[in-house]
Amino acid sequence: MNKVKYEQLLLSSLNNEDELHSESFEYQSIFLSSVQPDPTNGRFLPSILIDDEHAKLFCARKLTKHQLVQIYHGENHVLIGKSCIVNCLKYGSEQWKKANQTIESIIELGDNISVAEMIQAPTIYPVENNKYQLLTGHRRFFALVYANGYGSTAQFKLYERKPLLSKVKQFQENASREELPQYGKLQAFLNALSEIEALNGAKLSLGLKKLTVKETATVLGISMGAYDNYNVLTRYPSVLEAYESGLSLPFLRVKKIVLSTEVEYKNKNNKTILNVTDKKAISELIYLQLTDKKAQAKKERIARPIKIKPINSLSSLRALLTSNVTELDTDVDWTRVDWNDQDSVSDALAKTIDFLNQKDSN
Repeated sequence: MNKVKYEQLLLSSLNNEDELHSESFEYQSIFLSSVQPDPTNGRFLPSILIDDEHAKLFCARKLTKHQLVQIYHGENHVLIGKSCIVNCLKYGSEQWKKANQTIESIIELGDNISVAEMIQAPTIYPVENNKYQLLTGHRRFFALVYANGYGSTAQFKLYERKPLLSKVKQFQENASREELPQYGKLQAFLNALSEIEALNGAKLSLGLKKLTVKETATVLGISMGAYDNYNVLTRYPSVLEAYESGLSLPFLRVKKIVLSTEVEYKNKNNKTILNVTDKKAISELIYLQLTDKKAQAKKERIARPIKIKPINSLSSLRALLTSNVTELDTDVDWTRVDWNDQDSVSDALAKTIDFLNQKDSN
């Protein structure tokens, strides 16, 4: 769909608010062979789905990997069929490693599907030539092929047409999945944000107010804090480049690096407003920090001791060691504590000790 046509559809739908946010759908049994993955989705694998007979011959060792690759021109792809997944990406590359992690989760889910019913059906919409495009549920779709074969059928949530905010729907699902690679989450956020920007443009052309930051976060299905995290992490392209190249640092740690690099650059260059050249320079500085693997490895080897605030009494110490502090009113959001980030854990511990000390003194 070209940009002009998409904007026209948005304008038309804005005249009917219900139409924008609620699309018609039904549940149908669809052949897996008529469904195609979405290469722009964070869940996408550069995959080729293989015929059930070829998968059977491969599993019986009557067809070699080399023969399978020749049949499907499978170089630099992942071949997926019933009871087999073959990683044909360049051995040892970052893409190969990431694909292996995804393959493990697909096999695990496929094994579960073999013995139990899948709870949430993948969503699709019709495209040309009696085919369907996957919207959400890529990992589930690949697991269905692995469990039951490419020629089998499965239950899908079928939209009457492509949802106008399709990338927003994909982000809503991807953001809630802990196992999705960080790069995939950031890319999904940018894709969703581009749709929201188009929506805001359509609203303004009709004399309507664009979505506020809070409304945008609500549409995306995330908290204001999470929205701020994504906003900072996608501010500079070097962050996405680093994650795409295999960076595995937690989001909160990278966010601190981004913000501290900005502050240092502004102070050093006496800047209050950043121009394009400044942002490019900051992006390069961030990339150097994120890809300094030797420094990262050194930091991991030299573990800093966790600092503990003074505990004022034995009763406070006893409460800390014997009670479930996550259930106390400590002003700590335990769901957002990053247990891989020492600063995040130390901050939560400090707030907990402050609470216990104050409670004991009352």
